[in-house]
Order: sequence, then structure tokens, then C-alpha cells
Amino acid sequence: MSIALTQLVQQINAWLNVEQFQDYCPNGLQVEGRDRVRRVVTGVTASQALIDRAVATQADAILVHHGYFWKGEAAPLIGYKGRRIKSLMQADISLLAYHLPLDEHPLWGNNQQLAIIMGWEVEGSMAGESWQYGLHGCLPTPLSAQQFADRLAQRLGQPPLHLAGHQRPLKRIAWCTGAAHAGLVRAAELGVDAYVTGEASEQSLHLARELGVDFFAAGHHATERGGVQALGQVLAEQLGLEVEFVDLPNPV
Repeated sequence: MSIALTQLVQQINAWLNVEQFQDYCPNGLQVEGRDRVRRVVTGVTASQALIDRAVATQADAILVHHGYFWKGEAAPLIGYKGRRIKSLMQADISLLAYHLPLDEHPLWGNNQQLAIIMGWEVEGSMAGESWQYGLHGCLPTPLSAQQFADRLAQRLGQPPLHLAGHQRPLKRIAWCTGAAHAGLVRAAELGVDAYVTGEASEQSLHLARELGVDFFAAGHHATERGGVQALGQVLAEQLGLEVEFVDLPNPV
């Protein structure tokens, strides 16, 4: 089964409420390919390796979380940027990218999907005066920091960086996938025992200790695989498209 590219884009844009977001990149169709879409390759980041996989499997479109045209980056399509765009256009493959809308969706978003993968109970949003993104909740049963780290490693496929902020068991947690180390301050405001994100910064250690919150950097890529996989499954089930998720391991 195939669908018009315009219809596909309109449907995903509506599902993810893209008009509600002020983002760092354009959400939706970033590179236009053939008019109809039957086969879609999904992945976290629109790297050359992912494009090559899409070309090799004769995909009509690529759907990712991290696409192109970020605010503040140079505009000329030269070097590796030019090669990526040329590969897409020569193969007549469309690129669709959804950043914040795919982080925050209540069903298919990266934060919700991370909770499902890990078995965490969602209690609410981290949103407040100092922070907009992520969720908070609790563990089914309290765990030691080591037990919690081991569970992250088991379910996400790589060991997290753990920065200890205290010695008590972990019960209440907050999380924001990707590069959201700054959310640690908001997590402390919520009174949680631990905060989970994808990446750490140099100051994360000091803040964890001073705020009394255990910090876990579980991998930017590892924490953001869930959203695009969930959305891809919806495309297959509701629109009848052929969808393949390509996981390109990334320790960052």
C-alpha cells in the first residue's frame, strides 16, 4: 500500500501537533522526494549511513528525530551536508524529521516511550517556570543507584554515566531524553531522588552533589530510539506502510 507524500506529511504533522512547538529546526518535510510513499526507513539521526541504508532498500522516505537545518548552523550545502542532500535527491527519497514534537508526544514521544521501556510510573510533566520538557514519576519498587544503573544498561544496551548526589535508595525520578543535562535543576525542584537524561556536561557532577540528586546520563541515542520506533509502528498499522527501523549504535 502507498500514500501520497503530501497526505503522509499532513497526517504526521497533525498527530504530533507540530504547530504548537517553537523548535530549533523545521519539523515535518525537510527534503522532498517522490510523490508517493510505500516504504519508510526510520532512525534516530539522518546520517549518511542511514541514507545509504534507505537507498539500498529502495525506501521512498526516511523518518528521523534528528534531521537538518538547525538554528545557528551554516546554511551552505557543502561538504558532508551537501553529500547527504545530494544522496537523498539523486535517489528521490524524502526526509521527514520531528524534534521536540517527537520528544513530547503523550503516547509516542521519546519521554513516554522511555518510561514504557524502563517500567517507570508517570506522574506528570517536568514543565515549570525554569524548565519545559520531560516527565517525572516513580519506580515500582525502590532501587539502589547500582541496581538502577544496571537496569538502564540492560534495557538500553549500554552502561550509563552515574554521578552520585546522595546515598539513599531511589524511588522518585525525573527524566528528559537527549541532551537535557540542564533539566537537573528542575528535577531537584521536584524533589526527586534521581534524574535521567542522555548526556552530561562538566557541571553536572557539581550540581548533582550540591542539589542532592543522583544524575544518570544514559546516552542521547539510547534514550531517543523509542519515539521514532513508536511512530513508525503507527505508520505501519494505521496507514499500511512498510516500515523498517535502522538502529545505528552510538555510545553518545
